[in-house]
Amino acid sequence: MPELPEVETVRRQLEPQLRDATITELEIRDPRWCAPLDPRALADVVVGRRVHALRRRGKYLDWVLDEEIHLLMHLRMTGTLLLDPPADTPYTRVEITLDAGRRLRFVDPRRFGTGWLVAGDEALEHYYAARLGIEPFDDGFTPALLRALARGRRGPIKGFLLDQRMIAGIGNIYADEALFRTGVHPLRAAGALRPAQYVRLREAILEVLAAGIDAHGASIDDFRDLDGARGSFQDRFLVHLRAGEPCVACGTTIRKLSVGGRGTYVCVRCQPVPRLPRSAGAGDRRR
Repeated sequence: MPELPEVETVRRQLEPQLRDATITELEIRDPRWCAPLDPRALADVVVGRRVHALRRRGKYLDWVLDEEIHLLMHLRMTGTLLLDPPADTPYTRVEITLDAGRRLRFVDPRRFGTGWLVAGDEALEHYYAARLGIEPFDDGFTPALLRALARGRRGPIKGFLLDQRMIAGIGNIYADEALFRTGVHPLRAAGALRPAQYVRLREAILEVLAAGIDAHGASIDDFRDLDGARGSFQDRFLVHLRAGEPCVACGTTIRKLSVGGRGTYVCVRCQPVPRLPRSAGAGDRRR
C-alpha cells in the first residue's frame, strides 16, 4: 500500500537519524527479502559503511553508502520501517543496527517487501530507468509531458497512472483521488482526455500527493510512520474507500468497480462514464 507520500514520510523522518551513521550489523531473517541475492553476501557489502543520505525515487528508498553503494528498499504492500521498536515486534524480516546503538526493523506481515544492492551511481540510473518514469514533483512533469505520455493509449487512465514506468510513485489511493478531482472516470482512455483535462490532472496529482505528505500518509492497512504512528490522509479521502456513501460534491452514491484488478472508487455524476465500444457488455456500460 505505501505510495509516494508514505515513502516520503518515512524518508523525511529517517534521513536525519541515518545521516553519517555507520551500519554495524545487518540481520536478514527472511532471505526472500533480498532474493536472489545471498543475505550474507549483501550484509558483507553494507556492514561497516557510512550512510551519506537517504533518498527516494518513486516508491523506493535509497540508502546512499560509501563508494557509491546503494541499498534499495521497497515497502510493497505491507512493509513498514520502525526505529527502536520493542524487541518482540512481530513480522520483523530485517534488522539494521547503527553505530549509535539504534536499531531499525523492517516489518512486513505479507513478506512482499524487497531489498536490493546496486553498485555505482551509473548502475543505479540504469536500474531506475528500466522501472520508473518521471517524478511528479520534477519540473519536467508538465501537462504537455503528461499528454505526450498518454497519447495514443487506449487503456484506462487509472491503469496509466498506476504504471510506474510512466509516472513514479502513484498508487491506487492517489490515482482515485486525483481522477475524482479532475472529473475523469477511471475507465476513460488515457489518450482521450481533452487538453484542459491533462492540465487539471497534473495539478490534481500534485495536489493529492502534497496533501498525503502533509498528513504523513494514509493508514488504511499496515502503514505506520517511523515511530509506529498512523498517517491521517484517509480522513481526507473524497472518493477512495467511500463506496455507498454520498459524493461530497453532488450527493450521488459513490460506486466501487475494478480497473486492472484494483478496487476503484468513482462518482459517476462528477466523473461521467466514458462511451465504450458497442461490443462492451451492459454491465460495463452501467459503470
